[in-house]
Amino acid sequence: MNILVTGANGQLGNWMRIVSRDSADRYIFTDVVPSADGQPTEMLDITDAAAVAEAVAKWQVGIIVNCAAYTNVEAAEDNFELAERLNADAPAILADAMKAAGGLLIHISTDYVFGKEPYNLPCREDQTGTPTGVYGLTKLHGEQRISASGCRHIIIRTAWLYSEYGKNFLKTMLALTASKPQIKVVFDQAGTPTYAGDLAEAIFRIVEGRLYEEHTGIYHYSNEGVCSWYDFARAIAQFAGNTACDVQPCHSDEFPSKVIRPAYSVLDKTKIKSDFNVKVPYWTDSVEKCLKRMGS
Repeated sequence: MNILVTGANGQLGNWMRIVSRDSADRYIFTDVVPSADGQPTEMLDITDAAAVAEAVAKWQVGIIVNCAAYTNVEAAEDNFELAERLNADAPAILADAMKAAGGLLIHISTDYVFGKEPYNLPCREDQTGTPTGVYGLTKLHGEQRISASGCRHIIIRTAWLYSEYGKNFLKTMLALTASKPQIKVVFDQAGTPTYAGDLAEAIFRIVEGRLYEEHTGIYHYSNEGVCSWYDFARAIAQFAGNTACDVQPCHSDEFPSKVIRPAYSVLDKTKIKSDFNVKVPYWTDSVEKCLKRMGS
């Protein structure tokens, strides 16, 4: 099986490289820029329908794992057209290509498709999307267009992604707690951090085991447990030994933003665990694992 991975130089894409190293399948890693680490990367613009169709035919692709997205939540508020092109138009192009090839699209979405309606129970896959900003809205549009395409697909919503790669909350907190005597982090937004390595392992399990032959549709994946960004920051500091920094809780309105972020976006993972027998690590265990890999 030939599997094309988009956004291969991002957090999840880099982990897909790692987990698939010993696979008998052929993985083709694509992005719009070369890898900073010099890893093999094919150039592919997924907003170009002709280029995508050509790539699928050239490599005889049976599965696309779409890790690419416009993820700058703040900037998206001023760049709707760009966010829509990357988060909705591009997934629709990938879906059309897989439908024509009789293949499968695995697409990564987000907890930001929720948030407007108040709730305090974990979000289920069949819950109506009520995004509060452009990022979440365009990601929801992407989901809707994939579903409308008629292609076989698995959409995995995830949340609070972090890893050793790229820019993310964990790496920001590592730097701040190592250099500042005190920081403030919001405590009134609850969710669950997701280690990109764990998510990549779950995707790889679904692909390697051909589990998509029995189950498709929308799924949720984040690590187990619930925390606030404040709790997340404290755990990072403690595991890294940055205990000299005083991490204090604060309200969201102390950090003015164009975006209204979901106050509660914990994801219910019952379905993915049941259908694919995926084991989901607890969030603090994965934070510690990531920091150990980073040498912290």
